[in-house]
Amino acid sequence: MLEIMKTVKHIVAIIVILLAFGNCTKESADSAAANASGAGGSTAKFTLSGNYLYVVDNTSLKAFQVADPQHPVYKSKTEVGINIETIFPYEDKLFIGSSSSMYIYSLTNPDQPQRIAKADYNIVRMSCDPVIAKDSVAYATLRATGRCGWAQSALVAYNIKNIASPVQVSTTAVSSPFGLGMKDNALYVCQANLGMFVYNITNRYNPVYARTISGDTFYDVIPYGNILIAQIEGGLALYDIGTNPLQPVFISKILQ
Repeated sequence: MLEIMKTVKHIVAIIVILLAFGNCTKESADSAAANASGAGGSTAKFTLSGNYLYVVDNTSLKAFQVADPQHPVYKSKTEVGINIETIFPYEDKLFIGSSSSMYIYSLTNPDQPQRIAKADYNIVRMSCDPVIAKDSVAYATLRATGRCGWAQSALVAYNIKNIASPVQVSTTAVSSPFGLGMKDNALYVCQANLGMFVYNITNRYNPVYARTISGDTFYDVIPYGNILIAQIEGGLALYDIGTNPLQPVFISKILQ
């Protein structure tokens, strides 16, 4: 419990600093978490990796060297595709989600990321699609409702053992997915007012529904050590996922 409280105090400190500098947006919270732990939210449009800031807009990826935060240095602009939406860092890779594809970029040369793979979604033509990855698996939520499209929404899993040739292994029907995150054998999928769905991913490529955390409108999550930071309507909710990641235990809310 002492370790949990230390982590909560760290998270609160990050949020207080952000508020002191103005609006605490979703993306800025993601960035702070990325800077502190190497992990960010799945719906972010920018991320930190080492001494570099990477930003996506509708069509491109921009790289900035930020070793001196007071004097960022613009390094490059790379055209990615169309309808680019999200960016997620993992080790020396960037996973970028668009309305129809997942792109993977290498950071071997951090000044100029290089594309190493593109995987088109084979079940929908248009969607909103956060992407996360770890080890040999990548997950994407494809929300194909409202402005995002007109087909079946889904949670898809990719085998990325061969990083240059991702293979879409499984498709799980979901209603209205937003952001997602994972810790150990648990995958968390936000479904707005339907709650946060928890899946058992002991088999990495075959998510099995375990439970729903309800009571709030969930938009994104950041696993931060043993704490799950959930972006909810009106602020953040914190959950303990250290004892059993498949059974998040509510800690507190931080409301705007």
